[in-house]
Amino acid sequence: MSEEENKNTNKKPKKKAEKVSLTRRDVLKGLATIPVFGPFFYALLRKKRLDDLKKQEILAELGITGEVPAVLPKTTLKKPGALIRLGIIGFGGRGEALVHAAGFAHPDWIERKKKDVRENKLDKGLEAFLNQEDLNVVLTGICDVFDVRAERGIAASKNNARQIGGYGLLKGAKRYRHYQEMLESSDVDAVIIATPDHWHAQMTIDAINAGKHVYCEKCMTRTIEETYSVAEAVKNSGIVFQLGHHGRQQESYVKAKQIVEKNILGRITLVELTTNRNSPNGAWVYAIHEEGSPETIDWEQFEGPAPHKVPFNLERFFRWRCWFDYGTGLSGDLLSHEFDAANQILELGIPKSVVASGGIYYFQDGRDVPDVFQAVLEYPERDLTVVYSATLANGRNRGKLFMGHDATMEVGYSLSVTADWESTRYKEKIRNRIINTSLPLFTYQPGLKGIDTVTSATERYFMTRGLMYTMKGGRPVDATHLHVGEWLDCIRNGGQPSCNIDRGFEEAITCHMATLSYLEGRKVEWDPVKMQVV
Repeated sequence: MSEEENKNTNKKPKKKAEKVSLTRRDVLKGLATIPVFGPFFYALLRKKRLDDLKKQEILAELGITGEVPAVLPKTTLKKPGALIRLGIIGFGGRGEALVHAAGFAHPDWIERKKKDVRENKLDKGLEAFLNQEDLNVVLTGICDVFDVRAERGIAASKNNARQIGGYGLLKGAKRYRHYQEMLESSDVDAVIIATPDHWHAQMTIDAINAGKHVYCEKCMTRTIEETYSVAEAVKNSGIVFQLGHHGRQQESYVKAKQIVEKNILGRITLVELTTNRNSPNGAWVYAIHEEGSPETIDWEQFEGPAPHKVPFNLERFFRWRCWFDYGTGLSGDLLSHEFDAANQILELGIPKSVVASGGIYYFQDGRDVPDVFQAVLEYPERDLTVVYSATLANGRNRGKLFMGHDATMEVGYSLSVTADWESTRYKEKIRNRIINTSLPLFTYQPGLKGIDTVTSATERYFMTRGLMYTMKGGRPVDATHLHVGEWLDCIRNGGQPSCNIDRGFEEAITCHMATLSYLEGRKVEWDPVKMQVV
């Protein structure tokens, strides 16, 4: 071994490198020595620090904190108590969705949702269903005038989230040929009404008379006169009534109401509500089932209280929303959603007057409800106008806009607030470039950490989407599941649900005022003293 090799062999082992703690200044100084990248990262971190300072100043001005958790507790419902036996009347598209919300699904639906997840990992439909809380209900009754749907409902009643988790099949529901038979049954405690609108009032009143609690889909009634009858029946009973506006459970709507209450927008004088669709399905041109026939559909029972009786017609049965004989058109079907959201956020109540117009401009297929519709709702006592517009022949997304003197709030699944460049409240901060009116003042995204004061174009796009899901405990949850759960909670523990008969009365009267204005071509007014439409 050479002398040099021996020297290296006898060297003492090196000590472990001491832990080095770098400060922000050390990092910046180090980056500054790296060609090109040093100045870039230095500028980036400096901008981040300035943005943080701006954020703190903006939030301080608004009187809110950026650490408000966007993730609400896992549940706001009390622990389910005694078992509730449900019956559902009407097992079409919406009826099946309501059954999903209660915890039941047809095996075909489960397989289809599995396929959706395989094709798109972002699809949350199956995840939301499997993670639903057990509402401690069973489906004991199914009523539908179409044999195929009734059989599908029975299959779903045997297959719920508990069964998927390995608890075994349930006994399943009984099929009732007529809803009155279900109401007479001692095996049903509460009913979900998901029929065409023209049956809502009579079924609700009959269910109340039979002592059954009621969850009814919107629009609450088909006519103004029916609205009074339903309201009187509910208020003179001890039943729990919930109207099916599941948007009441949207976290972004709850946050929007808080923002309005803090006067962040300033004085609100104009609200714009919109609905845009551009597909046959969006225009209620639903598929006609191949097994639909006079032998499988009880046409006489379907027509029931419809004002005009016609011979058996598959289009009218499967696409009933296209005719005022059975439905309430764009007003009761879609304006009702938007109005209820605004009513939840602003507590609007019934407008003083409504003027509506529109026409059948694209889907000239024999329908008598308009496919383009607009309505102006006036609230002079609040110095406020609400404008609604809709088309079924264009899909451009337009959100709900609440326009105040100081800022505008756009609400969908999430929300954003943007300062107005002529704002009085934010004038100094706009002038000093603390607030940039080309970007949102702050945003709110359910499921994320909380409020953020900066957004990207991508984030802004997702904020405009009015989705079916909200967030609870960091997970996507079907808002309809929460809405049904709230109703059941009130049945067990007392209290009023969020879309009770008072909110339902406001929704129905407002939508019917818009329809009446459209049909009669005149301004329609509400007399709050006589409680009448004039």
